[in-house]
Amino acid sequence: MPQRVEFELDAAGVREVLESPEVRQMVDEAAGQVAERVRAAVPAPETVEAHPYTTDRQAARVTVADRRAMAWQAKDGILTRAAAGIGADVKERGGR
Repeated sequence: MPQRVEFELDAAGVREVLESPEVRQMVDEAAGQVAERVRAAVPAPETVEAHPYTTDRQAARVTVADRRAMAWQAKDGILTRAAAGIGADVKERGGR
């Protein structure tokens, strides 16, 4: 019979980790890698940027400032493929 293990989540500790400079660095590096992959896939690479931000945790988004970007994503999945290419778990918005 398996042993019972008690676990108590330290919410303050988790928050401290998610807001830490180390996590900021990891998130920024991942966003930079995604941006580089997208730049390699589009004809206007100078329009691709990574933007760091903070909510209740460190975060970043990669944007393509080109009016053709929605078509590139719809047709070829440029952002989805780039994120998956670095090992990110890609989910549709709201599919947490």
